Amino acid sequence: MKKVIVLGGGGFIGGHLAKRLKNEGCYVRIADIKNHEYFDHQEICHEFILADLRDPKAVELVIGEGYDEVYQLAADMGGAGYIFTGDNDANVMHNSALINLNVVHECVKKNIKKVFYSSSACMYPEHNQLDPENPNCEESSAYPANPDSEYGWEKLFSERLYFAFNRNYKLDVRVARFHNIFGPQGTWMGGKEKAPAAMSRKAAETPEGGSFEVWGDGLQTRSFLYVDECVEAVLRMMESDFLGPVNIGSDEMVTINQLAEMAIRISDKNIAIKNITGDEFIQKYGFKCPEGVRGRNSDNKLYENKIGWRVSEPLEKGMIKTFTWINEQVNK
Repeated sequence: MKKVIVLGGGGFIGGHLAKRLKNEGCYVRIADIKNHEYFDHQEICHEFILADLRDPKAVELVIGEGYDEVYQLAADMGGAGYIFTGDNDANVMHNSALINLNVVHECVKKNIKKVFYSSSACMYPEHNQLDPENPNCEESSAYPANPDSEYGWEKLFSERLYFAFNRNYKLDVRVARFHNIFGPQGTWMGGKEKAPAAMSRKAAETPEGGSFEVWGDGLQTRSFLYVDECVEAVLRMMESDFLGPVNIGSDEMVTINQLAEMAIRISDKNIAIKNITGDEFIQKYGFKCPEGVRGRNSDNKLYENKIGWRVSEPLEKGMIKTFTWINEQVNK
């Protein structure tokens, strides 16, 4: 039986990944600073350790001898309201960097056979994402570096950290840059939710004939990948001999207003969109509208070339499943 550890398995992507690994017959140990809100632990793992991975002693306990793979998804992160206001920059950089420094060191000490690190599309240069119609997120465009957030800078640092340990200590690593992963059993309210969850929640909560806010002018573009396809892409990469870094995302690009319209259509309600930005936003919320870059879309050519697989599920299919689950949470 393959033995694996999922760090951050109490989170959204980590929970889905752990469940898939357990279903495939792996022995799964999870470590996280919190219990999973929506999965029963017995459903996704054999062992759940509540641990603060910023503490090297905790990481020493969690990463045991004899494990085959470590999946490192633990990070201090959230949606635009958390990442782009600037209010959480110090915690985001400090907490996530500490976790990765601890993890990579312990994996070498314990002779872990293979380590996956989840980076983010937020590490791409801001100047390559100013045109919402033609963003450039090809992997080779990462340098010269200029991420639009401290979250992105930390991800870039940690990518280099894992590759440095690969060169100097022969740690077998895989590094992938996630592009807006979404789906059920994830954060859907409270400020840390991603755009698909936020739009689904707003559509579920808004009564027929009402309206809801969309931050910014709604013309900024993004691509979103359903969580099951993300997990499939991660596992296929781990089975390959390609270290990365490589994008894991969908190349189906939509505007944020189109995403909101999709959620409204799925809700089967007559709801209007109210875009809010500039001075109106500042007067209401007390800070600048956290829109992020103007355009971001996953460039999947390298993954398809190296791994020989491509994502296939249309965005709307994943949004239907996500809305259905969030609507149930709202109605509870």
